[in-house]
Amino acid sequence: MGRILNTIGVTSLLALAGLPGTGFAADPVPVVTQGKAASNVDNTEINNRDKNAANKTPEDQFNTQEDRQVLAAVRRSVVADKSLSVLAHNVKIMVNAGAVTLRGPVKTADEKVRVEKIAQAVKGVTSINNSLDVKTN
Repeated sequence: MGRILNTIGVTSLLALAGLPGTGFAADPVPVVTQGKAASNVDNTEINNRDKNAANKTPEDQFNTQEDRQVLAAVRRSVVADKSLSVLAHNVKIMVNAGAVTLRGPVKTADEKVRVEKIAQAVKGVTSINNSLDVKTN
């Protein structure tokens, strides 16, 4: 009996995967490129950008106590601003000797500027590399 139910569940799931508008890879979604709005979310460009060793990712985060403290303070400040979208609350933040790098999508150009200003106001931040992407859809 359990095997039959399991088969029915898998079959139902597979049938749903073929429906339009399900959020699966076959659905067209908007692309977000650094600092530019786009209409199709194919993250290939962003993934290739992130693979470049010159571009920092959260895995490159330095582990000094000072950098961790600045990172935590920037994150708290960004999340505390309830006017920002969930996307903005979840941007990637990296800190190296006080230099903050911001990466990821935000809803608007105004939000991109707002996140940068919030980070700049945090004690211990020496510079900002704002690589946030503006998402249009």
